[in-house]
Amino acid sequence: MADHPPLANPAPLGLMGFGMTTVLLNLHNAGFFPEIDSMVLGMGIFFGGIAQIIAGILEYRKGNTFGLTAFTAYGSFWLTLVAMLLLPKLGLASAPPAAFVGCYLFMWGLFTAFMFIGSLKANRTLRFIFGSLAILFFLLAAEHWMVGSAAHLTGRIAGFEGIVCGASAIYLAMAEVINETHGKTVLPI
Repeated sequence: MADHPPLANPAPLGLMGFGMTTVLLNLHNAGFFPEIDSMVLGMGIFFGGIAQIIAGILEYRKGNTFGLTAFTAYGSFWLTLVAMLLLPKLGLASAPPAAFVGCYLFMWGLFTAFMFIGSLKANRTLRFIFGSLAILFFLLAAEHWMVGSAAHLTGRIAGFEGIVCGASAIYLAMAEVINETHGKTVLPI
């Protein structure tokens, strides 16, 4: 039987799709930009959504159940989030009530908390990403369950926390690429 060449690591692609899209959306949540524009929606569809799903399918090929689950699930998260924002504007569905959006975000927080437990045997950076992402989802859920200034403050806090979470995913993606390219640890994980 012939030897097959080693497979490339798809994780940096998925991490960058997640990280960059998360940072951009949370720049809005933190209050730096008032509107979610086509840039965030486009990133949500193509890089946060489709690229992560592709990375997840490639993780399947490598036999990595955790990577498959994480990347395809969070890729699907981005696609559903964009659909929730666009479908009402296109007249194809009604906008969900804020409390129901809070339930959606809470469910993603629960999923992420379980994924965090799954990440406990991985490197510290990956554990940080999943831990901070679980916190982000729970903060966003709480924001949608609150009213007035408490909701606004919680959303701003979530925005800053989301920027840190997304930036940590970008760091891990680039650490994996740079460390593999140099054949040694250049950026510790």
